[in-house]
Amino acid sequence: MDPALASVLALLLAIILSMVSRLNIGLLAIAMAWIVGVFLAGMKPEAVMAGFSGSLFLTLTGVTLLFACADTNGALEWLAHRALGLVGGNRWLLPVLFFLLALALSSIGPGVIAAAWIAPLALTMGDNAGLPRFLTVLMVANGANAGNLSPFSAVGVIVNLKMAEAGVGGNEWKVWFANLSAHAIVSAAAYWFLMRKRTEALAHQEVATAQPRLTRPQLLTLALLLAWIVGVLAFKLNLGLSAFAFATALILLRAAEETAAFKRMPWGVIVMVCGVSLLIALLERTGGMEQFAALIARVSTPATINGVIAFLTGVVSTYSSTSGVVLPAFLPMIAKLTAQIGGGEPLAIALSINVGSALVDVSPLSSLGALCLAAVKDPAASKALFGQLLMWGFAMTIVGALLCQFLVGWLARL
Repeated sequence: MDPALASVLALLLAIILSMVSRLNIGLLAIAMAWIVGVFLAGMKPEAVMAGFSGSLFLTLTGVTLLFACADTNGALEWLAHRALGLVGGNRWLLPVLFFLLALALSSIGPGVIAAAWIAPLALTMGDNAGLPRFLTVLMVANGANAGNLSPFSAVGVIVNLKMAEAGVGGNEWKVWFANLSAHAIVSAAAYWFLMRKRTEALAHQEVATAQPRLTRPQLLTLALLLAWIVGVLAFKLNLGLSAFAFATALILLRAAEETAAFKRMPWGVIVMVCGVSLLIALLERTGGMEQFAALIARVSTPATINGVIAFLTGVVSTYSSTSGVVLPAFLPMIAKLTAQIGGGEPLAIALSINVGSALVDVSPLSSLGALCLAAVKDPAASKALFGQLLMWGFAMTIVGALLCQFLVGWLARL
């Protein structure tokens, strides 16, 4: 079999299995890269392994380790409690606060994991305030997703590295802003639709929230996290390597426990992302990327590519991993896809892939939606919410396509 065609089929198999099975697709991708590269393309094993991205692995591992340290000692949970205390007696502001809090925590590094801390608190407060559970979950999940592509989050790292490899690097804040804007728009629509009859009734009810005490390890963690962010922004510290250094400092100062932090790290996601990236590198070597781009180009034109690619990535992401499969598979093809269709703005296509695949992640089939759903204790309410979130996720494939078709090009030119 032609190695280029075999590599495309291997990628398609990985994408399909990621949608219908629980297998970590990174494992399959590594195995397929070895089989296709060595036995069909005649490459040496060392040449296949050369496609492994050491910078991606180190950056992901460093960033997730740093925030695992902050997770284990409760520093970020303290921030969540503190922020919720700001709402005072204005219960109608609670959904807005849920969105902003999830956005802030997600943007500084943890990504959608922020929902794991905020969702239980938000659902408890939302139930006491008489808010629809569907709205509470939407605001937490969309807020967490809105900040998930910041330059400091693990998924933001993946996106920006893959975009740089595709020739559209250096747009970290546009990536973050485009994703934030899309999630803010759909969240505002959900707020208006679900709260328009409840705002007046909730306006004068008081909200009470317990404020946990800030411990020394938590204070030290928050101070070092702030120093790390300033170092990356102001002094251009390497994101991953500096994260290792700050995580090591926390462990040495006994503000975090090493074993607990390593247990909290998303090793499965790291293997998935790096494995799929290895298979994508093989596609580049064998010429399979041109064929993969040609498949999408058949249903696209320069005028429709933003909406089409957002819809396709949204459909795949509904059932698959956005960070582990969709982004590593689709972002590297940007230049070749632009050439195949004879036009299009590469940055706009990249932003469409990001937004289209992210908007659907409120679905309960995604890790983000599942995290929020797990915080609902009532089985009957959980079942009803599952159906609501599933329909929302499917609807976002269309909404994401429309937003990208008509707005992303403008954002790319800012």
